[in-house]
Amino acid sequence: MKFSYSWIRSMVDGLDVPAESLERLITMKTAECEGIETAGELLNGAVAARVESVEAIEGGKHVVKAIVDAGKYGRKTVVCGAPNCRAGITTVYVPLGSKTIACVVSEGMLASASELGLNRDHAGIIELADCDRDQLPPPDTVIDIDNKSITHRPDLWGHHGMAREVAAITGKTLRDPVNPKAIPAAPAPIQVEIEDLNLCPRYSALVFENVTVQPSPLWLQHRLTSVGLNPINNIVDLTNYIMAELAQPMHAFDRARLHGDQIFARPARAGEIIAALNDESYALTQANVVIADAAGPIAIAGVIGGKESAISAGTTTIVLESANFNASSVRKTSVALKLRTDASMRFEKSQDPHNTTRALARAIELLPLLSPGIRLAGGLADRHADLAAPAPILLDLEWLARKLGRALDASEVRRILESLQFGVTQTNPQTFSVTVPSWRATKDVAMPEDLVEEVGRMIGYDSIEPQPPLVPCAPSYDPPEREFLRSARRMMAARGYTEVSNYSFISEDSARRFGLAIEDHVRVLNPIAAGQELMRTSLLPGIYNNIVENAKHFDEFRIFEIGHEIHAVAGDKPVERAHLMAAVYSKDGSLGILELKRIAESLAPGIGAQSATAMSWEHPARCADLSWQGKSLGRLSELHPGLLDNGRASILDLDLELLRQLKPVRIAYKPVRRFPTSAFDLSVIAGARELAANLESRIREIAGELAENVEYVREFQGAPLPQGRKSVTFRIVAGAPDRTLSSPEITALYDRLVAGLTALGFEFRA
Repeated sequence: MKFSYSWIRSMVDGLDVPAESLERLITMKTAECEGIETAGELLNGAVAARVESVEAIEGGKHVVKAIVDAGKYGRKTVVCGAPNCRAGITTVYVPLGSKTIACVVSEGMLASASELGLNRDHAGIIELADCDRDQLPPPDTVIDIDNKSITHRPDLWGHHGMAREVAAITGKTLRDPVNPKAIPAAPAPIQVEIEDLNLCPRYSALVFENVTVQPSPLWLQHRLTSVGLNPINNIVDLTNYIMAELAQPMHAFDRARLHGDQIFARPARAGEIIAALNDESYALTQANVVIADAAGPIAIAGVIGGKESAISAGTTTIVLESANFNASSVRKTSVALKLRTDASMRFEKSQDPHNTTRALARAIELLPLLSPGIRLAGGLADRHADLAAPAPILLDLEWLARKLGRALDASEVRRILESLQFGVTQTNPQTFSVTVPSWRATKDVAMPEDLVEEVGRMIGYDSIEPQPPLVPCAPSYDPPEREFLRSARRMMAARGYTEVSNYSFISEDSARRFGLAIEDHVRVLNPIAAGQELMRTSLLPGIYNNIVENAKHFDEFRIFEIGHEIHAVAGDKPVERAHLMAAVYSKDGSLGILELKRIAESLAPGIGAQSATAMSWEHPARCADLSWQGKSLGRLSELHPGLLDNGRASILDLDLELLRQLKPVRIAYKPVRRFPTSAFDLSVIAGARELAANLESRIREIAGELAENVEYVREFQGAPLPQGRKSVTFRIVAGAPDRTLSSPEITALYDRLVAGLTALGFEFRA
């Protein structure tokens, strides 16, 4: 939000604090400032100048030599490349010193309106109207204030509200630019009807005749441009000027384009469509409030006006509206239509309904300056809800001192509150009854704690000596759930994995990419951005995006995320489940699936992997279900090659909620073995797709108790084995707890294994 220093000075009598110092004071006591800048710097020293003659320059492309009468600077020669530079026009001369251009010495420059900071027209040099020749506005200083720091202060979205703060900070007197008596008591030529006063608490309007639509004077254009608004014409500029001054958005309709003499504020009807001022058409719903005439919508309430009733060069009679709308309704409409305007930004902050007539009174004073001969037709059309004053707030001064951490005299507290235009009545020596002004009563100041903030910021928080609270405290502890998740994070980090953190929102496209049913997701009613309309039921979409982005910069990496899946529950609140998802990526094709299996075994000792049917996003032959203690704990797989341009990525997904509930099986103590074991290797020839885990399981079943351990060693494919076959080697460790196995027993075990596996259709390699 940009604030004009000269505009603020016009409303604070005797303000002598420089803009640089004022910016610091506003930051410390009201709102965070982001800096200051000069608006219209070239206006410093600029004068109106008449072009006397124009002569083409030989060899100069699109430039001419102009002789101008520059008033106090005398006659000057200026080289100009503007297409509209011609003899007889009055423009603006800027004394920038001499410079040789196309072999001609140019003594200064002729400037465009854009270069002067008057408006955004840069098509040529400015051509001054008669009324502007002796009234070039001076440069201005603009204070830029962070919008987030005033989002709770609707009164600060206008210069008068900021001037009120400046007057309180500097101890000066605030001047109100509005004359409330300007609105005459006369019958209104139009009628206003409001269907729901909760959606539109107030709607006020005036009718003006004998209107001339023309460019605004330069002083008005300069003020609007300096605060980031674009001058259009005198009527539209008036509404923007009052919005920037009083924080009250307004809109003007061409009365000749309205149907009937009645204006309605109502919810839109099903199927209604409006063509807006931005040349876009919007399909409306009953959730959108509109301003309508007898034929249909003429504006989207609080957001934008309609094109059919817009002001044009031929407009001679206008209806000037000044309304107040429900903040939530405006915000929802703005988000639903993806249309944010200067008006909607102010209305969604909860504007003061008393401000509508103040804005119209200000318009009555300004319009004759912008459109000479304009006439007010009749009086005010005004409909509103009950505008009852908020209840006074009792402020205990001893309580205030305790909350603030500093004792203040009652007179000082009164001075501060009254400087901010709160009403203060002393009910007893230690209690004030504070009346909140209407512009601070819209979801801003409502309880004693709010008044503590008002007093604290005005005396300066740096004047309060910090003291630790005299309260007993005990060391905090982490719940077991949190410590469990932290231990998992520490383990992953210790193994070289980098933690990532993704939004809990995903797009419908992401859900479809991984075969996640859209209807199973919790839908966000008010997404913070496009593509974040669903609550995730899997961490996979986020991890996949991390893999794709990091693969652009790294040949290999390891990442993990610990987050919550959100699952919808019919008729109840959604359920969140903590999950761990880890990924190993490598461009050279090396597999990380076994590495991730070791990660799973570290978290759940004895976890088993069983072959599974591949999902759409998984490699058809590299996926497995993970189970532990008879429960399905997660998934281990490799991404489908079609999802990555190059390289391979393996994914581990573990349900940490279930993992925390399933305690590891306690291992009983076994004494040190007294008798030696014997080991031998067994190479089984099987199909190329046969899983080593299946072979290992069958070997254990056939070997029985004599097999102390069965360990996978290696596998081999190639000559002399036929195509489609592989040799898988296992090392079998045989032993008994009460004796040393004899050679015949070892041979019998070997023969039993060979016979059993042969019966299952397997062959052996010598």
